[in-house]
Amino acid sequence: MTTSKEPSAAAQIPSSAPGRDELADRVWTIPNALSVLRLLGVPLFLWLLLGPEADGWAIVVLALSGVSDWADGKLARLLDQGSRLGALLDPAADRLYIVATLIALALREIVPLWLVLLLVGREVVLGLALLVLRRYGYPPLQVHYLGKAATFLLLYAFPILLLAQGDGPVATVAAPFAWAFTIWGTAFYVLAGVLYLVQVAGLVRAARAEAAA
Repeated sequence: MTTSKEPSAAAQIPSSAPGRDELADRVWTIPNALSVLRLLGVPLFLWLLLGPEADGWAIVVLALSGVSDWADGKLARLLDQGSRLGALLDPAADRLYIVATLIALALREIVPLWLVLLLVGREVVLGLALLVLRRYGYPPLQVHYLGKAATFLLLYAFPILLLAQGDGPVATVAAPFAWAFTIWGTAFYVLAGVLYLVQVAGLVRAARAEAAA
């Protein structure tokens, strides 16, 4: 068995893998700097939610994170500054914001504990799947379009959930939208995880078949 390879034609599944290994091995780029800033915003965001409970400022931080998420991808394409590091930092920042927000909202009893366990459990399972891929010499899989849609829904759901807290007219209007985004985002997020696992299983089967041939 080889130690570093691309999926064979039989193993390829839509949105499976290539791409990342073809990216430049660069660190000092504008998109990477924006991704690092997004990561640095996670503890600030968490502190705003759990310390002073300054929900307005927390929403501002989350909104800025969303803008930088769009900007780093756009700049990477415009400036031809795509990199392997950037391909790892971008989804990592999204997942950290999701996990941090879930924990904060659960501690404040805004979302149920089972929702946190479901989404965090999904991340744990995918983390183990990534280790399996590395064991068979494959790079991390490309983010599935369904996973991107789920992340979009959840990152919009969280600030609306914060707006839904209270008794005013804004909270009354925000509540159904918040839970609609949360439910659909959760469903897509879990489904994207299942599709990821299906892709991993296909690649592992292909690698074992190659090794046995």
